[in-house]
Amino acid sequence: MPGFSKGMDKVEVAVKWDPSPAGTPPTDLDIIAATFETGDPYGTPAYLVHFDSRSPDGTIFLNRDSTDGRGFGWDEVMTLEVDRLSERYARVVVGVVIQQQPARRTFAGVLNPAMRVREGYTVLSQDDFSSVHDATAATIAEFVRNDSGEWIFRPGVHGFHEDPETFTRVMGRAH
Repeated sequence: MPGFSKGMDKVEVAVKWDPSPAGTPPTDLDIIAATFETGDPYGTPAYLVHFDSRSPDGTIFLNRDSTDGRGFGWDEVMTLEVDRLSERYARVVVGVVIQQQPARRTFAGVLNPAMRVREGYTVLSQDDFSSVHDATAATIAEFVRNDSGEWIFRPGVHGFHEDPETFTRVMGRAH
């Protein structure tokens, strides 16, 4: 059937980086998802999902968390079951923030950072953060519900210079 689409289903967002050299403070990157309601798609997030939380309905969760990049393959992995999200949600923004303790870092100071967004085996986006090398955080994926209720993916890496707490408040603003 031409033009038939069921929209997005289950999406995986992953981040990896190499550990800091011996004798230097560890590098810790965190994936954060912010969910926005239909009435306020660019305002205050309805809820956040990160290393210490999951969505109230279990549709967005962190599968893997690393505090130092010493994993095999992808160090942080988040799953978003967008097809199960309530109709009251219109938008989900996913970002990556560099923890700023004990040392201040930008993506230029992270060894071999990379991100990937995929649905099933299809890679939707991948990046090495080189376009935001001087940022301390970045949004890496945006999922938006269209007029027919299907979820669509908007790729793009956008840098921010905020600390982790401030980033969660501004990561959903329009670009």
